[in-house]
Amino acid sequence: MPKSIETNRREFLRWSAATGIAGTAATVAPGAYAADVALPFTVQSYHRLGRTELEISDISMGTSNLRTGQENLVHFALDKGINYFDSAHGYTRGQSETTLGNALKGMREDVYIVSKAVTDADESVDSLMDRLETSLRRLQTDYVDVYMCHAVNEVERLSSESWNEFITRAKEQGKIRFSGVSGHAGYLDRCLTYTFDQDMADVILVAYNFGEDPAFYEKLVKRFDMVALQPKLPSLLERAKELDVGVTVMKTLRGARLNDMRAYETANGTFAQAALRWVLTNQNVDAAVITMSSEPQIVEFLGASGSERLEASDLQLLDQYAALNSNTYCRPLCNDCYSACPYNVEVGEVLRTRMYAVDYGDIPFARDEYDMLKSNASACVSCDGSPCRNACTYGLNIAELCDSTHELLA
Repeated sequence: MPKSIETNRREFLRWSAATGIAGTAATVAPGAYAADVALPFTVQSYHRLGRTELEISDISMGTSNLRTGQENLVHFALDKGINYFDSAHGYTRGQSETTLGNALKGMREDVYIVSKAVTDADESVDSLMDRLETSLRRLQTDYVDVYMCHAVNEVERLSSESWNEFITRAKEQGKIRFSGVSGHAGYLDRCLTYTFDQDMADVILVAYNFGEDPAFYEKLVKRFDMVALQPKLPSLLERAKELDVGVTVMKTLRGARLNDMRAYETANGTFAQAALRWVLTNQNVDAAVITMSSEPQIVEFLGASGSERLEASDLQLLDQYAALNSNTYCRPLCNDCYSACPYNVEVGEVLRTRMYAVDYGDIPFARDEYDMLKSNASACVSCDGSPCRNACTYGLNIAELCDSTHELLA
């Protein structure tokens, strides 16, 4: 149940001190602490996750950087009403699933657990089953509610006979209840189209934020950056809803450069809340899955729970964020520089790990992710940068960014 306004006000003051907006809050007129604006601090809405019929919290917990000893963070999320926990076989080299399993022990019937695996198109069914079994052992459960083919960017992984046979077998054995697909790379649209054509997913998890909707972003920044966007994504989410496929979204903060925005935030809300409200007011989205690293962060994100509309103050924050970061943000759904590198450096993936280190401030997690790249930026150290010098439409200095990322994370 939601807390009283006065209790929420006290919690807001503690949270604002932790997040750094306490100074700006003092300039807001009395009454700005209305409980329906920025102060729920508990889950306010549960949504039906498509054909699964699961009723999940509209703000759900991503655990990509969850580590050993952080069980209390999961308990805090539970206490706030979060009931959907998204992990993956590779997150923090297994610590995420293990910690989640420890935290949720004895509460299996009260929560929904998602795991995922980055697969190879030619991976055997036995190998896929072994990875699922490893995840189940870590999670201390005999089934997961949703299991996804993770980070897809090529149809071949989805059309793999092994993957489809694995899903059928795992469902028959009761080890997974529902199957899914996740993705955030440049060919997401064709992967989703194939997924829907083949009716092979009950749930999807996709990168989606205010910059991935061409109509909204054009209106917001008065220009249209086709390369940065997935123009087909909004219609694909509509198709998912028509097919009764559950829709969860990630990368909702468009880079999560939260510290850049603290000076512009007030008690009316934060940039993170505005960005989350934007996705939650889309009727085709069932829930936002967002990585939660601390209790104050959970409190902040829950300020957007139950959102039904965007306020003028939300639009102002989104506009300010776009103005500050549009020329430095590497778009996760962009393939503009894909073929520029003669050494096959995965530029987008390299800069994704840089985002974790520089924007999120989580260097250990960034190093783990960087270490798992098939083609990192080691070649950039001795390259003069000419192949990719003009490859980015948005003017990012790819060579410098990749070189410094390798020095930081290798």
